[in-house]
Amino acid sequence: MGLEHLNPSGVHPPAGRYSHGVRVGSGDELLFVAGQVGARPDGAMAEGFEEQVRQSFANLYAVLAAAGMSMTDVAQINYYLLRTEDMDRLRKIRDEYLPNPPPASTALIVAALAKPEWLFELDAVAARQAQGGM
Repeated sequence: MGLEHLNPSGVHPPAGRYSHGVRVGSGDELLFVAGQVGARPDGAMAEGFEEQVRQSFANLYAVLAAAGMSMTDVAQINYYLLRTEDMDRLRKIRDEYLPNPPPASTALIVAALAKPEWLFELDAVAARQAQGGM
């Protein structure tokens, strides 16, 4: 079945680049991606909010690729940031990475992330038609 993006007429239009719901077909493979932060492959943190967002997406792409998936397989993505004033910068960068139609998503402004140098984090759930044995 693949992913079915849902934006029903009984709900307001999405306020941004997301789908209100994404249905995953029965028997599809699921991938749960842990929180990805702006840590580069060598473990060094990217500098500043925008670079951490870009590195977080790069990390997400790498995890998806390791599972034989891509951004078009992402059903849900969540964003965690520390400051409301960074939301517009997040939207601009996020729109460079999201497929069309976009996944369901939630953005949260949080008091802190697990480490003080982390300015941004994202996590995701991806799904694709089962290819046979895993």
